[in-house]
Amino acid sequence: MRHLQLLRELAERGSVTAVAAATHRTVSAVSQQLRTAQRDAGMRLVEPHGRGVRLTEAGQLLAQGGAEVESALAVVQARWDAYRDDPGGRVGLIAFPSAAIWLFPPVLDAARSAGFDLHLTDLDPAESEFAGLTADADIVIGHSLHRARPLGTERLAVRELTAEPLDIAMSRAHPLAARPSVRAEDVADATWIGVPEGYPFDTVLTSIAAQVGRPLDVVQRMRDNRLIETLVASSGHLAVLPRFTTRANEEIALRPILDVDAHRFMSAIMRPDRDQRRAVRTVLAAITAAARAQDRGDVG
Repeated sequence: MRHLQLLRELAERGSVTAVAAATHRTVSAVSQQLRTAQRDAGMRLVEPHGRGVRLTEAGQLLAQGGAEVESALAVVQARWDAYRDDPGGRVGLIAFPSAAIWLFPPVLDAARSAGFDLHLTDLDPAESEFAGLTADADIVIGHSLHRARPLGTERLAVRELTAEPLDIAMSRAHPLAARPSVRAEDVADATWIGVPEGYPFDTVLTSIAAQVGRPLDVVQRMRDNRLIETLVASSGHLAVLPRFTTRANEEIALRPILDVDAHRFMSAIMRPDRDQRRAVRTVLAAITAAARAQDRGDVG
C-alpha cells in the first residue's frame, strides 16, 4: 500500500523532490523507497527523464491502482465517519478570487454548522494548473472558457457548477448602456481595458476582433477585476467582466454580447478519494447550492 501511494504521488507531483517535500521526507528516502518498490514489483517502475525520473508504463499502472485503492479506503472512512457522526476532519478549498467572493461565505457557514475545520486559499492560476493543485487541496474551483472539464483533469473527479456569462462592462454614461444587449460590431470601435494577453478573458476580445475582421483598441491591460471596474466606471472604456461578481450598480452597466461565445465554465475538482470524504461532500453541497443561487439571467 505504501508503494502504491508513493507511485501515485510521483504520478501527480511529477518529481521525487516534489514528493519528498509534500510527504515531509528527504529526497534520498523517497528514492530508496522507489528502489524497494521496483524490487518488490520485479520490474522497472521509473526511468530517467531529463534531470529526474518518470514512471514507466508499469509504474503508471500501479499509480492508478494506488488511486483506486485510496478511493476505496475513503468510501469506508466516510461510512465510518457517518456511523460515528464525525464531521470528517479538515477541508482545504482553493478558489480563484472572483469565484471566492460568492463561494467562501456560504462554505464558511456550512463548516461552522457541521463542526469541521476549513482552510480557504485564493489563487488565480492558469487553467492547466488547476489539476496539480488537487494534490494538496481537497477541492479546487477551476474554470475554463472552452470546456466544462478543465485541461488535465481526466483522472480527477470533476463536478460541473455553472456556466458564468462574461458581459461587456461600461459606465452608465456610455451610449451603449441604453441597450439591453450588444453585438460585436457595436463594440468594435470602442477603447478597451483588457487583461494581459493569454489570460482567459482575453479570448473574448480576440473573438470579437475575429468577428469584425479588425483588431480592437486595448488601451490598458490589468489583472484585477475590481481595478478594472473602477477604471470602467470613470471612463468611456469597455471591458469584459464576469456577471456573478460584477453586479450592475449606479456606476457600472453590464450588457450581454449576443454574437460571441462569452462564458466561463466553473467546476469543483478533486482527487477521487477525497471526493468520498464526508466533510468534503458537505462543502461540495454548499458550493453547489451557491452556484444554483446565482441569478444567471438578470443583467442590470
